[in-house]
This record gives sequence, structure tokens and C-alpha cells, in this order.
Amino acid sequence: MALEPVRTAVVGCGYISDIYLKNATTWGILDVVACADLDMARAASQAAKYNVPRAISVDEVLDDPNIEMVINLTIPAAHSIVGLAALRAGKSVYNEKPLAISREDGRLLLEEARARGLRVSCAPDTFLGAGLQTCRALIDEGAIGQPVGAMAWMLTRGPDHWHPDPAFLFKVGAGPLFDMGPYYLTALISLFGPVRRVTGSTRITYPERTIRSGPKAGTPITVEAPTHIASVLDFASGPIATLLTSFDVWDGYRPHVEVFGSRGTLGVPDPNTFGGPVRLQRDGDEEGSEIALPFAHAENSRAIGAADMAYAIRTGRPHRANGEMAYHVLDVMHAVFEASDTGRHVELASTCERPAPLPAGLPEWHLDA
Repeated sequence: MALEPVRTAVVGCGYISDIYLKNATTWGILDVVACADLDMARAASQAAKYNVPRAISVDEVLDDPNIEMVINLTIPAAHSIVGLAALRAGKSVYNEKPLAISREDGRLLLEEARARGLRVSCAPDTFLGAGLQTCRALIDEGAIGQPVGAMAWMLTRGPDHWHPDPAFLFKVGAGPLFDMGPYYLTALISLFGPVRRVTGSTRITYPERTIRSGPKAGTPITVEAPTHIASVLDFASGPIATLLTSFDVWDGYRPHVEVFGSRGTLGVPDPNTFGGPVRLQRDGDEEGSEIALPFAHAENSRAIGAADMAYAIRTGRPHRANGEMAYHVLDVMHAVFEASDTGRHVELASTCERPAPLPAGLPEWHLDA
């Protein structure tokens, strides 16, 4: 029996909303009924572009009892504000990452959802893509033996070189760890489970930067968040990972993850994408080989996490890109900063479950009910 679609509003119609609206309006489990933004002209433009019936204010979204879920694509500083307002209006929430800026606000979102019997979900949902699901299956079936550790790095010159309005990415609650780190941390947690303790070092290399492109080119930016962060993550299940995130390096580096096991090494695709390549090299195989992806959603599938939560709302099962994992990611990032400030290891107070894997062989635009 077909499930009734979950009536959904997209709040925040900026840069990232295009791919979300394109995909969300394709999922049969999502009925996107409204777009909202502080800029009503922008909301109207996106609604028209993706055949969404209404462009309304955020207050109208909150006041509409027929809207069941909000996909919250606002700037990071507004994630907890809009998310909490939606929960208090009786709506489940899918937040863009990070879940919130502070631990306190992240905990408040989870507590409010539990008290009201609602759901909180959060980006990134790239770990539900074909590439990372293939890696998960290989690790779970013992293809590399016992996982020993991992190395992950995200090194760029920074969004001031390409983003038309990047100032918010250098504010507190952003920077490379809070902006891009959730992709890497979520991927690693989906492979290994929760983190037990961390340590790390941080720096701001350039206290002031200049926007290089778009209508604001030449505008200076005061940098508030660390822009080069080296961290070490001890996972409760045993592996030790090194994560390096930076907006301070020159061209020539690409996002990458490698997982090392007792009997092989797994080349994990860029966790900011949904596809491959996935490479496996085992004892006695000097060259290694690329692994075929037996899962769907290898293209840019942002909103798959929201669709998974919609299935979960209708069926009562747990959803995979869940708020507890997103809060654990937030906790890890703050702990890395604390470790740098205090010169010590920081034990994590939070934990989470590994999200359930997706079954292989599902068709595009469909998840198990």
C-alpha cells in the first residue's frame, strides 16, 4: 500500500535550495507544499521554478497546521532558531548542517522533539549515497579485516575564492570544521560508530580575507573561526582517525578518506558526494581495484535524508540521518576546539548508534518502508 506523502515546507531559498527542491519534489514520499524565505521574492522565484504551490513567510509556515515537516536551509546561525520554532509548532525538522552552533541549542532541539513526539534529522545525508553505503557494506562483511584507523582531509583555498557571499562561512559556528567537517565525521561515524575521545590543534592563518568573486568582490572579511584544524579521533569501537580540515592551502589537494584494516585498505569517496569511486586493496594485491556500487543514489541526492525521515514518520521506524548522530558530530567538533584550547584529550559526553544500512538493490527514489 502506498504511503501518504508528508506535507513539507522548505525554509531558506538560498544557494543550496536548488538541489534540495529539485530532489525533494521528485520523491513521492515528500509533498513540497511551500517555499519560505525572509526575501519573499526569492521564495516566489524558487516556488515557481520547482512548481511548488505556495511562496509564504516563515510565520505562515509555522501557523499552517497542514504542514508536517520543515526542511530548514537557513544559515547556520538560524538552524536552531528556525528548527526550534518548527518543533514548537508541531512539525518535524530536517536541518542543514550543522544541527546547531552551540551544544546547548543542539540538546534543546532533541529534547523538544522528544517531548512532542516529533523527529529531528540533519544533513549531511551523503552517507546514504551509493559510494558510502558500498564502503559500509565492505567493512561490515570484513573485506579489509578489522578496522584499524582512517585518514581524512579536506583542504582548499577557502570559499572566499568562489562563493558570492562567503562571510558567514568565516563566522563562529562555521570555518572548515563546522562547514565541511560534518561530511567527514558523519561518514566515519556511519562506518565505525561513535567517537570516544578527541584531541586537536587549530589556527587562524589569515585574520582578514577578501571576497574574490561575484557582486561583493573586493569586500574584506574578518575571520572569526579557526581555518586550519588538525584532529585525532578515537572511536569507541577501536579505530583511530586523523582528520585535517583547512581553508588555508593552495590548489592541488582533493577531499579524500582512506580506511585502514588488518587485511586491506579502502579508498572512500569524497563524503561531500554520493557516488564513487570506491577502491579496495587487500593483502597480496599491489594495484587494488575499483568496486562496483550495488546501491542507488550515486548522483547528487541531497534530500534523501529528509525522504528517509518522511518514510520513518509514516511507518514508525528509526530514521537514519538522525538528530542524535548530528548532535554527536556537533559535540565532536566543539571537543576538538576545546582540546586545542586546553592542550589535552577531551572525552565525549555524547554518543549515538550507527544508522542502519540501506538494503542493496533498492531502485532510485525509493527507500525501504
